[in-house]
Amino acid sequence: MSNNANRARRQVRKSRALGIALTPKAEKYFERRPYGPGEHGRARRKQDSDYKVRLLEKQRLRAQYNIREKQMHRAYVEAKRREGRTGTNLLTLLESRLDALVLRAGFARTMAQARQLVVHRHIMVDGQRVDRPSFMVKPGQMIHVHSRSEKMAPFQVAATGAHQDVLPDTPAYLDVAIDKLQATFTRLPERSEIPVTCEEQLVVEYYARMA
Repeated sequence: MSNNANRARRQVRKSRALGIALTPKAEKYFERRPYGPGEHGRARRKQDSDYKVRLLEKQRLRAQYNIREKQMHRAYVEAKRREGRTGTNLLTLLESRLDALVLRAGFARTMAQARQLVVHRHIMVDGQRVDRPSFMVKPGQMIHVHSRSEKMAPFQVAATGAHQDVLPDTPAYLDVAIDKLQATFTRLPERSEIPVTCEEQLVVEYYARMA
């Protein structure tokens, strides 16, 4: 079995464990079997402790952004420091990451692929190559594919809008010209616009209790 196939199977297993589809393949799996792993599926979570419920919600959010625990905790600390609701701030910070916006713009099919495109230096921000998926994009900045990368097969597919079939609608805080492989981050997102499944207050409570 190829590495890609193994990776896809791991993501499906992880999706089942977390109860949320992390990839288009996992989404199709949930359409056929809309319940968790194990004999009792989701039913057994009724017995979960408060700690486990909060831990699971934190893990779900981490998985949707494909980030490490250290990155997640750093984002929480920054969100807590800022004015406003910590949970909303946390999601706004995560959504402002370059890899997240590459995915939302439709340049990639999954968060993992978006991260890979950034690491391999195919993505630019305001004309400068950026190879850090965690790079925080500011409102007004333009994300685009390097001219030398535009002819590569993955980007040729993306430029047709093909990924939109498996992605949420383009959020209102992005102005996307998919045929040009360009997207402008026009403003910070509102909570209702961020396409993640999360009860962010549970995540905040998890970190607050761990402090």
